[in-house]
Amino acid sequence: MAKGKETKKAQKNTITLKVAENCVALTRDSKRRLDLSFKEVTVVPKCIQKLCEMDELDLSRNLIRVVPDFIDSFIRICVLDLHSNYLEQLPVTIGRLHNLLVLNLCNNRLTSLPDEFGLLKNLHTLNLCINRLDALPSTVGALKKLRHLGLSDNRFTRVPGCLSRLTKLESINLKRNPLFTTEAAAGHEDLAVTERLSLVTESVLCEGCLKKCRTERKTLEEEV
Repeated sequence: MAKGKETKKAQKNTITLKVAENCVALTRDSKRRLDLSFKEVTVVPKCIQKLCEMDELDLSRNLIRVVPDFIDSFIRICVLDLHSNYLEQLPVTIGRLHNLLVLNLCNNRLTSLPDEFGLLKNLHTLNLCINRLDALPSTVGALKKLRHLGLSDNRFTRVPGCLSRLTKLESINLKRNPLFTTEAAAGHEDLAVTERLSLVTESVLCEGCLKKCRTERKTLEEEV
C-alpha cells in the first residue's frame, strides 16, 4: 500500500473530539450515550475523557487491544459495551466504575480478570462469552446484585465456585465449555464440551417449566 493511502486510512480512523461529540445521543430513557462502535479504531481516543459525563459508553466492534487506565474517568456510566474487540486484559481501574449495571466483554481474548472486578457492586449483567477464560477471580463472589452472567465459549472445566455466593443470580450461560463430565471427575481424562448448559434459579421459571425440571431431576436421581 502506498504511503499516501496509509496516511489517509490512519486519518480516517482517528477520532477527534468533534467527531466524538457528534456520536453522542440520547437513549429512549433519556440517557446520554457515546457510541463509538464500528469506527475501526485500535486505541481508545484520549479526547473522549472530555465527554466523561456520559451514562453509557459503546466501544464495541472495533480493533481495540487495551482499555486505558483513564476509563475510570467515566465514573457515571451504567452501561459499558466493549464486545467484539481484541482485548487480552483489563486495567484495575475498571473496578472504580461503581455505577455500572451492564458490562459487555463478549468476543474478546481475555484470559483473566483483575481482582478489582469485585468492586463493581451494582453490576447486574456481565457478558464474558467468547473469550479464553478458564477461571474467575474469587472477588466475583462479591457482586451481590449480579443477576445474569454469560460464560459460554470459554475454557472452563468446572463451574467457578465463587458463583455460589451470588444469591441474586438468575441465569448463567455455560454453553460450549470443556466441563468435566461425571466420568472425568471419576478419574478419566476426557472432557465434554457442553452445548446446552445454562443454569437458572427456580424463582425465574414459570410453573410449567419448574414442574418439568423437578420431574427430570427426580428421574436422574432415581437412575443414580
